[in-house]
Amino acid sequence: MVEQITVGARRIGGEEPVFVIAEAGSNHNGSYEQAIRLIDVAAEAGVDAVKFQTFTASRMYPRTAGLSDYINDSRSIYDIIEQMEMPDDWIPRLAAHCQQRSIEFLSTPFDEVSADLLAPHVGVFKLASYEITHTPLVRHVARLGKPMIVSTGTAELSEVLEAVATIREEGNEAIILCQCTAAYPAPPDQLNLRAMVTLRDATGCLVGLSDHSRDPALAPVLATALGASVLEKHITLDNQLPGPDHVFAIEPGEFKSLVTRVRLAEQMLGHGRKEALPVEQELHAFARRSIFTTRDIRAGEMLDRQSVAVLRCGKLGHGLAPAEYERVLGRVTVRDLPVDSLVRLSDLD
Repeated sequence: MVEQITVGARRIGGEEPVFVIAEAGSNHNGSYEQAIRLIDVAAEAGVDAVKFQTFTASRMYPRTAGLSDYINDSRSIYDIIEQMEMPDDWIPRLAAHCQQRSIEFLSTPFDEVSADLLAPHVGVFKLASYEITHTPLVRHVARLGKPMIVSTGTAELSEVLEAVATIREEGNEAIILCQCTAAYPAPPDQLNLRAMVTLRDATGCLVGLSDHSRDPALAPVLATALGASVLEKHITLDNQLPGPDHVFAIEPGEFKSLVTRVRLAEQMLGHGRKEALPVEQELHAFARRSIFTTRDIRAGEMLDRQSVAVLRCGKLGHGLAPAEYERVLGRVTVRDLPVDSLVRLSDLD
């Protein structure tokens, strides 16, 4: 198992914070200025990366592919995809702007030509769910020698295992598998977040979540608790903008809340060692118990249940521990002990 993967200036996995990706996708709506704004609002939200999509309709669908029911658009899917294409000359410019904003630039390639175009500008490749069985593309991207984040929406475990084997055959072990539900938006009861654990156990890969649910933060926080190393969620400037992905994406303020809650969840999860924590030290001393006298006791008296009790120490320090109570009974004191005194070993014969 690869414990940690380096992407640009960031490390993913191990004890590192979750790598948060704002999926801008095609929500630029063909406007370069809108693409730049998406980068800006994502950076202001505190993400680690912004991801676009690089494709051409002619290398994705045949012209006769027909309509897409989920998009609810009278145009053919080919025409929709063609309108959503991102110009190639945006890639270096968007990458440069991401660098200025100190976040990683990513874009999903949907074919080998797009992957080669992106290779000089990305520190990690992200493959979309529907491409997990596109073995020629999976193999081609693996050969480019960069880490790979692979979404697994619609996939059976056997298909995921086959894709992982293909990548490893090319000598690439830097793989992150993302649980994903390919529905837009994805119903909460269909997210199946525990599949992340299955993917990790079955492959030894780092895992994450590509979340299409509409709630801004609940699934990402739960995924963080389950061990996600990567989180991805769609971002939009406004849910009312035209286009298939805006309606289920989350707006800038919501994305900022997502990052804030994920970072808080990471703090809450802690280091996992069971020990007295720094914040507990005051009450560790104040509220733990020791053995106290419950009346004045003269030297030479034998202690019994009427003369000693196990009480909280407050600011009096600590004497014999409660575990010593039964062994203290019947012991004789060597000095006078006032009522409410701590009993110490040196007080007994």
